[in-house]
Order: sequence, then C-alpha cells, then structure tokens
Amino acid sequence: MKVEVYNEILKEIKSFSGSGRKYTKHLQDKFPRYTSAIEAGEDVGVMLRLAEEIDLSPALLARMILEKFYEKHSEEGAEPATKSFLTKLMKDTTLIKDKDLAYEIYLCVVYDDQYGAITDCVKHSLGQEYEFRLQRMVKDLNIPFRDEEHLRRHGYDKTPDIKLEIPFAVDGFVVNWIESKALFGDEEGHNTYFKDQYLSYWNRFGPGLVIYWLGFIETLELRTEKCIIIREDFPTNITLMDPTSIEPHPVTV
Repeated sequence: MKVEVYNEILKEIKSFSGSGRKYTKHLQDKFPRYTSAIEAGEDVGVMLRLAEEIDLSPALLARMILEKFYEKHSEEGAEPATKSFLTKLMKDTTLIKDKDLAYEIYLCVVYDDQYGAITDCVKHSLGQEYEFRLQRMVKDLNIPFRDEEHLRRHGYDKTPDIKLEIPFAVDGFVVNWIESKALFGDEEGHNTYFKDQYLSYWNRFGPGLVIYWLGFIETLELRTEKCIIIREDFPTNITLMDPTSIEPHPVTV
C-alpha cells in the first residue's frame, strides 16, 4: 500500500472518532450515569446506549464501569479489581455478583465488533486459518518443515509458524522460517513484532519470510533489514534445494 493512501486512511479514522475517544474526559461521569439509569428503571442496554452516545467501544466502557463498581463495592477479604480479575469477569459475566450489571456487561461484549473477548476469538480463528493455509501450501510443494507445536515440545520458547528443514530462496534471499500474520502490516505493529519475534527467530534460525496476508505499507518493503523479507502472499518464484544435485532449481508455485 502506498504511504499516501495509508496516511489518508488514518486521517479519515481520526477525524471520525477523535472527538469521541478522549476517554479520560468521561471517566468521572460514566459510572454515576449508569447507576442512575438503572435506578430509574431504564430498559436493558444502558451501557450500549452510553457507548454510542460518547462514541466509545462498548466493551471498553463496560470494563471501565466494572472496575468502578468493584472499587466502590469492595469487601474486606474480597479479590481486588486487578487486570486479570476484570478480564476473568469480562469473559464469564456469570461471575459478576450484580445480575443487572452482569447482563449489561454481557450485551456490551456480544455487540462489540472491535474490542473484547469475542473479537479476540475472531482474530485468533483468522490467524489459525491463515496458518493452516500456509502449511498446506508448503506441504503441496513437498517441502519438509516443523510447526510451532513441534518446536515448543523441543524447548524453543519463541517460535515461527514454520521452520523449514531445508531452506529455499526467494529472489536470491535464503529463507529458513516463515511467519504468518493475518493482518495488515503497518510501521508500529511491524516494529513491535520485529523486536519481540523476528529478531529472536533470526538469532536462532537465520533469515526468514514474513507474510502479511492483508497487505502492508510499502515502506516496510523498502527497509534495509537483512534478516527478513516481507510478502503479502506465499511467493510464486521460490528456488528449492535439490539434495540429489549440487545446483538448486527454481520452482513456480
């Protein structure tokens, strides 16, 4: 994707949601507005309506109100409203002691398509789908490899999705491993992955290939990193090493 197009998309997103996503401005009044609405006997979906009014993620608003609720109603000896505790309640609202609050939280989680446990499940499923797709492509070429599960059983803590038993080359670049990302690659996300994952793979296994299946900003491809190459699909011009021959031979996928 061209940088100009990417920046224009970001500009549109910020202009659409910038005024409504100043979270700190609303922290003081969210919980009182929710409790007063419940006490007034308003129909269910109070949090959803509040979230729409202030242009905030329903699940994020629900988490904020949940935290305020447990801070206000904390009992001696009760579990503190830690991040892990709140996450547990967001995933299983039956654990919330107030039944009205529990149902409101449940609705926010169900109806939020941008944030929360259900969205995380969708992202995880999509990621697995593309990993299986990648494995199928490599298998179809009869290229031996090890997957994450095998590598972890053998003591590797940070592992790529595929570790090739026999490297191949793409445009003269030797590939020892492949990482599948079912998302769009931007500068911020790529920098995080590069620091936390790709460098570790390179240190252990050598240079590799990263596939951003939903595309990536063009500046990533222009970077001078020598440990990875980036593509938005499985390469069609790979060169395989033939164990029976001294010379490698090209393969068109």
